[in-house]
Amino acid sequence: MLDHALIQRYIAAQPCRLLFVTMSGAHLYGFESADSDYDLRGCHILPARDLLGLDEPDETLETMDKSGPIEMDLVTHDVKKFVRLLLKNNGYVLEQIFSPIVLHAAPEFEELKSLARRCITRHHNHHFRNFAQNQWDAVSEGKRRTVKGLLYSYRPLLAGIHLMRTGEVESNIVTLNKVFGLSHIADLVAAKRGGTEKGELKDSDMAFHEKEFARLREELESARATSGLPDEPSARRELGDLLVRLRLATL
Repeated sequence: MLDHALIQRYIAAQPCRLLFVTMSGAHLYGFESADSDYDLRGCHILPARDLLGLDEPDETLETMDKSGPIEMDLVTHDVKKFVRLLLKNNGYVLEQIFSPIVLHAAPEFEELKSLARRCITRHHNHHFRNFAQNQWDAVSEGKRRTVKGLLYSYRPLLAGIHLMRTGEVESNIVTLNKVFGLSHIADLVAAKRGGTEKGELKDSDMAFHEKEFARLREELESARATSGLPDEPSARRELGDLLVRLRLATL
């Protein structure tokens, strides 16, 4: 169970108005442990007056607190930076918007979410492929040769394939595996939740996962090639209008 009272204290301490805050990381991905960190991600609105002065304000605000029983990592981008990332096929911000674990939402969040659906393109394939490959490289090089490393490698492949096929953002590997039906994914999740995610993988296990990772990577490429998703976002103008309204409301 999430400690919502603790989370709200950190949210309330933010210096700018928040458009939304959602849960990311292991809790979003479906393989959290009892002691998993809280990875909070979101979007804030810098006041217009802060943008009119001599100094450039920080577009990204981060709060990292390791002093409590649960490590807290809260990162938010200013709405302009966030929208620009969204329009550049950034899968990180896409998954943050569509995270089902919403911890704070301003009234305009639903409008942003609706417009974000029109920003999903076949080119999001690159994000999920590269995300997965970077995680796998760490596993194969021995840096993250663990259950946790494998889960972080497999999850973006399954999420990317699902997105290419359906146009729907789904980040939870357990939910995704209801479609894919891969027994080794279920075993990895059970091991992670059981607290054995840091055990070193055997060479025989690695040989299997190497083949399976390559197979799913090819499946992602095939899903992109046959996807009915558009090549470009169609909500740029409306996102620009939303940005202006949000900024003017700070005056």
